[in-house]
Amino acid sequence: NGLQLCSRGAHRFDVLQEYASPPRLLRPRWMTVLNLLQLIGRTSERHRYIHMNRLDHTLGQLKAKGEKALITYIMAGDPSLQETEQLVLELERAGADVIELGVPFSDPIADGPVIQKAAERGLQSGTSLRRILESVRHLRTSTQIPIVLMAYYNNIHAFGEAEFCRIAADAGVDGLIVPDMPPDEAGPLRGPAGEAGLHLIFLLAPTSTASRRAYVAKESGGFVYYVSITGITGAKLQDVAGVRENVAKIRKHTKTPVAVGFGVATPEDAARVAQVADGVIVGSAIVRRVGEHGQDGRLVQEVGAFVRSLKEAMQPA
Repeated sequence: NGLQLCSRGAHRFDVLQEYASPPRLLRPRWMTVLNLLQLIGRTSERHRYIHMNRLDHTLGQLKAKGEKALITYIMAGDPSLQETEQLVLELERAGADVIELGVPFSDPIADGPVIQKAAERGLQSGTSLRRILESVRHLRTSTQIPIVLMAYYNNIHAFGEAEFCRIAADAGVDGLIVPDMPPDEAGPLRGPAGEAGLHLIFLLAPTSTASRRAYVAKESGGFVYYVSITGITGAKLQDVAGVRENVAKIRKHTKTPVAVGFGVATPEDAARVAQVADGVIVGSAIVRRVGEHGQDGRLVQEVGAFVRSLKEAMQPA
């Protein structure tokens, strides 16, 4: 009557009966679970791929069209985070290709008086790194323009590098510029940023040595940030020939786009820099207008009109 299996002499199981009625649903159930896990994995990878390449995709598209990127900087929370979100959407409408959001900090090392005052206004409005990430998340319901955070390392360290990178990427941040963190000291941030799909964008200056140019150019993701002057933000751009020469030297070491910032204040400046670089970064000139019109009801209109003039000046002849 079939094979019987005894267990501890107390229970009997009819193995023949078990094999006579094979559990046909067992394999399909396992396959369903496995397929679901694979689908989740593929979806996660797809989200990660899209996130990691939002900045690359935009810069690549511009290059294919023979155009240069307009990268616009504003201080988050100046005059409020609600108005920052309005400005981001207006900047995109006016022609900006990438948004840099400054994170207010009390002790900046690279910022001139215009951006320092904006940081003070941002701090006074109650802006924090965590609230900025919430604003980015909200913006992602309305726009997919690449967003880069420019933050000093203290803010990130206090937040916690791994947690910050995870939340920032999930919110929709595409890259990080940390002025006081050179690539050779970026170890604590490089791993978490890479896992989250965040580009680390590093800076080069006119005084950078040949070996330094080679190293930073290879380490920077998204774009290489070339500081056009030996000074702080808001200074005047003078030596475009020198910018051309140094951008050419950087390009020998990387295919990553090179964007030029510091000193670009007018449409004429933007046009000149666009002739020698892949991207033009404008900060203080925009932030100055935010400070001038933050309380008069014309903020969005005035900033949008200025950025539109910058983009028009950068168009190829």
